[in-house]
Amino acid sequence: MDYYSLIYFLIFLSIIITLVAQLFVSVSYSKYKKVQNSKGITGAEAAREILNRHGLGDIYVTETNGFLSDHYDPTRKVIRLSKDIYQGTSIASVSVAAHECGHAIQDKEGYGFMRFRSAMFPIVNFSSTAGYFAILIGIVFGFVDLIWLGIALEIIILLFQLITLPVEFDASRRAIEEIKKNQFLVAGEQTGSKRMLTAAALTYVASVLTALIEIFRLILIARSRDD
Repeated sequence: MDYYSLIYFLIFLSIIITLVAQLFVSVSYSKYKKVQNSKGITGAEAAREILNRHGLGDIYVTETNGFLSDHYDPTRKVIRLSKDIYQGTSIASVSVAAHECGHAIQDKEGYGFMRFRSAMFPIVNFSSTAGYFAILIGIVFGFVDLIWLGIALEIIILLFQLITLPVEFDASRRAIEEIKKNQFLVAGEQTGSKRMLTAAALTYVASVLTALIEIFRLILIARSRDD
């Protein structure tokens, strides 16, 4: 395989990994969004009960717009749940809400990887923008040193994504524990919840793989310009 063929193959591989990961989580979410939990508990109710049990009554649970836009904001101490999750009584609603509560519990306990990830936010925001422009300018004008600088900044983003993996997997583990402990779902529903949360976590694995491929592709470009 020649140089250009390899470059195009890596681009194609990145696209395929991203699409497969997104398809996997979308299919899993769509499936369990249609299955109502037998107790009729909403995502908002599940989140509120989990937070209260952990002494996190000061954390708000609010409804937000968007599709799968659910997240925990550690700065403002608020869990934002999309409409389907906040109001929904599906297995997916309870699972996603419990996952975001997992992040809130991590924050309370000072979970190391979460602290490290939060500390990296300003650096990552800078790296994502500066790295893109450094690589673009380096390729257009033939400044190889700028390309290598951009690669270094991309590696910082990769490190952030690697740190995100244990944060997300741990939040899902905590969610599964809370669902069992609080008996939000019966046995069969818990199995579906675990499958859905695992599918969601695998999207972060896909992000790491695509970042690795992108860095390898950029290294090939930089080395070709050095020759």
